[in-house]
Amino acid sequence: MEQLPKITALAITLNEAEVLPDFLKSLDFVDEIIIVDSFSSDDTVTIAEQFEKVKVFERTFDNFSAQKNFAISKASHDWVLFFDPDEEITLEVKSEILETLKNPKADAYYIRRQLYFMGKKIKYSGFQTDWVIRLFKKECGKYDGNLVHETLQVMGATSKLKTRVPHHTYKSFDDYTGKLHRYSQLQAQMLYEKKKKPNLSHFLFRPFYRFWHQYLLRLGILDGKEGFILAYINAFSVFKRYVNLWLLYRKIS
Repeated sequence: MEQLPKITALAITLNEAEVLPDFLKSLDFVDEIIIVDSFSSDDTVTIAEQFEKVKVFERTFDNFSAQKNFAISKASHDWVLFFDPDEEITLEVKSEILETLKNPKADAYYIRRQLYFMGKKIKYSGFQTDWVIRLFKKECGKYDGNLVHETLQVMGATSKLKTRVPHHTYKSFDDYTGKLHRYSQLQAQMLYEKKKKPNLSHFLFRPFYRFWHQYLLRLGILDGKEGFILAYINAFSVFKRYVNLWLLYRKIS
């Protein structure tokens, strides 16, 4: 019988009490679960501490890369799973991960996410190519330092898993637009640190381009009303990015 390597599952959390119990139950096949919480105001930490394999660390959130790299540093085992609590680890996903680790051919594995938005399965809108690394060797992976939309830098070979992971990022419209607002703030901070200054084309052209690129070129029009809403709010988040950048230069909060 082939010996499976031990696995540490990682997640960063902020007010995830609603989805956390099912998420942690779906990780019953791992040997350790590390939760790095950003001082949630709900029962996230209380719920996490009720699970036997879970270790909880509280850390003030500064940016996504730093938070995730801190989580990696706490992993006890060589192989790491790094899913978000709003991603559904199905039986098919679990089975493929375990089968892959019987004889791994790479140091990190991409998995394709399937977005669900407003209760609808989004087939286009640019999300048809949403590949992210979710399984990797601890020694081979580190996040790139971006404050948001961080990517894992891998020192080694990569491969792809076949099974798709359902991504239930939508809780409510205000919650979803709130996430985009936080992302736009962090993106503005990155541009500010690079000394990039906003100009009129950033306010006019870039949001316009984002909408039509997502809605037409990336076929969001085929996702119906939900595709239009996604393109619109993402275009507005681009506009807010440059408004936030302008506010940083003006020293206005």
